[in-house]
Amino acid sequence: MTDEDAMKHAIAVCREGIRRGQSPFGAAIVKEGLIVAATHNTVRSHNDPTAHAEVNVLRAASRVLATFDLTGCTLYTTCEPCPMCLAASHWAHVDRVVFGAAISDADRAGFREMPVPADELAAMGKCELKLTGKVLRDECSRLFHEWKAAGNGTPY
Repeated sequence: MTDEDAMKHAIAVCREGIRRGQSPFGAAIVKEGLIVAATHNTVRSHNDPTAHAEVNVLRAASRVLATFDLTGCTLYTTCEPCPMCLAASHWAHVDRVVFGAAISDADRAGFREMPVPADELAAMGKCELKLTGKVLRDECSRLFHEWKAAGNGTPY
């Protein structure tokens, strides 16, 4: 499975979340070329500020694989991970994080992001996590416009 194929899956699950009234973020975990789990953001439906797509998918993959150690997995996310999600990926021992839109794209869409690029945060934390950004960035960035057009609430 290519990075683009896996990202398309994250985009599809993000769109499912948008249809359900959630924020425009989706994520998938891949291990050995297979999608283990895919989820979207559920902050609003669960009234949980930690229910970002990345945290949700790490939890789901850990349940499926029956381990908190996700070594050998790649996390695909429609937007550059925030500090919380990057730290969770580090603690889960994910090998790699691949993202589409940049954190600055989420900021421009009105989300209250901490403007710390994931690569800078990983370097500060001496994290060995590999990061690949801007995979299908235009398509991932359009998710913010789709979300706004759906009228699903205000950014948080």
